[in-house]
Amino acid sequence: MARRRKPVDPNAARDALLLDIAQRHLFLETLETRNRDRLDFHDTAVWAIRSALEAAYEAGRRAGEVSEPTLQS
Repeated sequence: MARRRKPVDPNAARDALLLDIAQRHLFLETLETRNRDRLDFHDTAVWAIRSALEAAYEAGRRAGEVSEPTLQS
């Protein structure tokens, strides 16, 4: 009897990267909704938001370089 593999979440790598950026740049524990204002809303400095956006942009740029097909003459 063959074992069935658990389906792989195609967004898992993206979600892990977003969580890493949120933790490193915005000092958030989680990106999950916890249904408590004091846990779901945060005061964040603009320089931290900028840093997080730059990290996300760079991650997207690097991902595009890896997945972009090369053109041959």
